[in-house]
Amino acid sequence: MAKDKDRIKKHVNIVNRKASFEYQFIDKYTAGVMLKGTEIKSIREGKVNMQDGYCVFTNGELWLHNVHISTYTEGTHYNHEPMRARKLLLNKSELRKLEKGAEEQGVTIIPTRIFVNDRGFAKVEVALARGKKLYDKRQDIKEKDVKREMARSGY
Repeated sequence: MAKDKDRIKKHVNIVNRKASFEYQFIDKYTAGVMLKGTEIKSIREGKVNMQDGYCVFTNGELWLHNVHISTYTEGTHYNHEPMRARKLLLNKSELRKLEKGAEEQGVTIIPTRIFVNDRGFAKVEVALARGKKLYDKRQDIKEKDVKREMARSGY
């Protein structure tokens, strides 16, 4: 019984690390997510892959696509579909800002982080992002290497 409790984490923080390498973040927003019962249980177990995730506006609502939340192992026939689209919950003003920003050429909305807040609700941090060019990525790698070398030398 104790081992079953260990797999469910109290503090969940799943980060899309690939996003920070591929995109330059313009603005970040925290949104609620409409989930089914077994989805929150899978999130608390940390079984989420949002590497290819993106957000799309449909009829004035923001939807999260291509985020894989694994099926819950103890789920019955009430289990959820892993790749279904999920509605994101934001204020109207935030939705308008995101929609205006997403209309711009080369700008997209991507999920950067999924976490569970103090009250136990799952939240998604979405970012208005612009794709990086190859030279931007090289500059980021160079800065990372310099920081690593400084840390090794004891500075």
